[in-house]
Amino acid sequence: MSTHHASLPQAAAHTSTGRLRSSNEDAFGLSAERGIFVVCDGMGGAAGGEIASRLAVDAVMDHLLAHAREISPREGLHRAIAAANRTVLDRADSDPGLNGMGTTLVALLLLPGIALIAHAGDSRCYLFRGGHLLRQTHDHSLVDEQMRLGTITAEEAERSPFRSVITRAIGTQPSVAEEIHELPVEPGDLFLLCTDGLTREVDEDSMARILRAGASLDRTAQDLLDAANENGGRDNITCLLVRVP
Repeated sequence: MSTHHASLPQAAAHTSTGRLRSSNEDAFGLSAERGIFVVCDGMGGAAGGEIASRLAVDAVMDHLLAHAREISPREGLHRAIAAANRTVLDRADSDPGLNGMGTTLVALLLLPGIALIAHAGDSRCYLFRGGHLLRQTHDHSLVDEQMRLGTITAEEAERSPFRSVITRAIGTQPSVAEEIHELPVEPGDLFLLCTDGLTREVDEDSMARILRAGASLDRTAQDLLDAANENGGRDNITCLLVRVP
């Protein structure tokens, strides 16, 4: 799906089950006119991941759309994520089959001149500016924390059996410690929100090359998905692109 209006951000998003999975546990939501963009990657058996990611996206979107004018944008984003966390937890409590489900989350709130980026887990946000791809989030994962501490190398992290162990997520604990940071934006900045189904299959140089090709956002999002599927497509893949007007 894509949106276009001259004074609003342009946005396009595509999601794919990938080549090995039978269902898609990724979900996304966007409102270009309100500058709200969310991507989630669910986890948990028996449809739990699918339910968790959809619940979280809807809760964040609904909360921000309903309360955006009442409080500061940063506080609004924090409360929206807390609401998503409660929603997923409550659903798991009410259905024993969904016990243990949860989801990563990455969200972008675009305001005049600034972007707020929030995340929990290993779904990522990138900024593509001046031909360079700049990562805006670090993964809340065991191997990423080990890398930051210097106990393992990036190469070892790639091969680690603990690659998929997430240290923060939505809906797995009574509260979630998401990270939120603010960034000044420039006209023409391009943001990419994506799940690890993209970042595990396509390296950042290849992602930058696809973004540099300058195709439409819709085509570019599809090209990123295609690249991930060509490299194995071992997980669900979601790419959401947002261009600052």
